Amino acid sequence: MGKKKQAKANVKRLPKTKCCVSKKRCDRCPLRMLKEGTLPEGYTVKKRELVRVDGKKVTKKKLAKAA
Repeated sequence: MGKKKQAKANVKRLPKTKCCVSKKRCDRCPLRMLKEGTLPEGYTVKKRELVRVDGKKVTKKKLAKAA
């Protein structure tokens, strides 16, 4: 049981593709991750949506590779 908890702690959290606009900001909020500096390289947030800096489309598969 202890091994599973350790494995979960080491996993990077992927940001959501769109902010859910909650007041307290969820753990995966792209706005919060941008402010903390934990957003993957090459990604930013515009109009509460996760976008790539180079202008290409954001996909979960590419996002997982970047993180």
